[in-house]
Amino acid sequence: MKNKYLCLICAIVVFFPIFGKTIEVNIIPMPNDSQQVVAPEIYGQFAEHLGRCIYGGIWVGEDSDIPNTKGYRNDVIEAFRELQIPVLRWPGGCFADEYHWVDGIGPKENRPKMINSNWGGTVEDNSFGTHEFFDFCELLGIEPYLSLNVGSGTVEEMAKWIEYITAVDGPQAKIRKENGREKPWKLKYVGIGNESWGCGGNFTPEEYSNVYRRYQTYARDFDGNKLYKIASGASDYDFNWTDVLMKNAKNYMKGLSLHYYSVWNWDDKGSATDFSPELYYYTLGKALEIDSVINHHVQIMDKYDPDKKVDMILDEWGTWWNVEPGTNPGHLYQQNTMRDAMVAALSFNTFHKHADRLKMTNIAQIANVLQSMVLTNGDKIVLTPTYYIFKMYVPHQGGTYIPLDIQTPLKKVPSERKDFERQVPIVSATATEKDGVVTLSFANTSLEDKVKVLIPLESLKVGKIKEGEILKGENISDFNDFDMPEKVNLQPFKDSHIKNGILELELPEASIVTLRLV
Repeated sequence: MKNKYLCLICAIVVFFPIFGKTIEVNIIPMPNDSQQVVAPEIYGQFAEHLGRCIYGGIWVGEDSDIPNTKGYRNDVIEAFRELQIPVLRWPGGCFADEYHWVDGIGPKENRPKMINSNWGGTVEDNSFGTHEFFDFCELLGIEPYLSLNVGSGTVEEMAKWIEYITAVDGPQAKIRKENGREKPWKLKYVGIGNESWGCGGNFTPEEYSNVYRRYQTYARDFDGNKLYKIASGASDYDFNWTDVLMKNAKNYMKGLSLHYYSVWNWDDKGSATDFSPELYYYTLGKALEIDSVINHHVQIMDKYDPDKKVDMILDEWGTWWNVEPGTNPGHLYQQNTMRDAMVAALSFNTFHKHADRLKMTNIAQIANVLQSMVLTNGDKIVLTPTYYIFKMYVPHQGGTYIPLDIQTPLKKVPSERKDFERQVPIVSATATEKDGVVTLSFANTSLEDKVKVLIPLESLKVGKIKEGEILKGENISDFNDFDMPEKVNLQPFKDSHIKNGILELELPEASIVTLRLV
């Protein structure tokens, strides 16, 4: 056993030398006439009744000693405003298909409790329900995305919930008004079930196609509110699910979902903070594999829908590690390192390429669960490295995608296991233009090499660097915690200049940089 680990360490030293070098990478912008826009909803979020995502993460209640506005944490509100969150999916996840909305309305003291059987057997008191979610979205200017209960709910239950939310008058509107909300809310996005191949009902694709067609029929539009209906799509590589759904139900949906997690071993996902260079590169390779997965699903969608009337909705994605020691295994609380930030950057760079079909993504999850934006503990808050990637990439929201020819070497990931082998580009990048400003984002994935990047700017019609930011830790395993909340933080980026029409910049090892040019 010792000899086996010694060989692995030797392999890592050979492939990942201690003394790095500077690699030169040329990137050629390839502007075209497609006008492919990166939908702001690609930067969407996901909040499930899971662990401390809602309770303690977003919601503390009006009587809490933690500073709050109508029960919502003030520090979380401030942090989320910076991200300009376009859309928020709720209440699940697996929880959605056991959630009965009538339990979450009316006076809180009268709301029945339930057992959250999916996530740790926690008692759910339903103090955060329909009003609390929609008011939170309204407070922050977020578009709500409602995940509807198909697994254990009825068509009638679903139909009445939509009426309760969106109707001006009628029996459900009357109940809403009695509960303190006179005006209906606007509701655009509705997911008809969640992971219907698994926790949402264990349907076959043929069964779910028929169930979807039935349920969506009774998802009615009230008083000018227009629903955008999303079918529960495939997990990862289940291309047959997409094929059957598109064949049988494409005319009844506006979006088809997909779930994809950058997990290297579902039986033992590994530590969020203690990992080898091999596992770091493997994780990046797994994250980048979403490119081929999307391509394959899109090819199937194109076969049935060449005019692209049905959008792809990646409404769960991100990293998933073992929970932090001493925490409830069912609450999925994990730390968030520079490795997670790198996954987020590479993912966004990939998502932009598919913006003609990919119209929304929702990272899992917004607070205290999986690859979250914030961690909270009592009245303390930590902004994670992933949070800062979302903040750096805000300028890309709604921008026109600019293809790039990135002439980068690849990093081969050594492994005794064939399924671990990956080739990871040393440089990943993306570019968009909006209102005359070109935003360029770069990731240097190498742990030991600096990168000099050269980009001719003539085709971009810009010539001045407006501002730049960099995210980098001393180590790829660096993270923010409640004792050191700013160990990883955004800093101004100064190592760039324009000379003779060519942008030159130097990317430090394992860093992410965003530049804005005019």
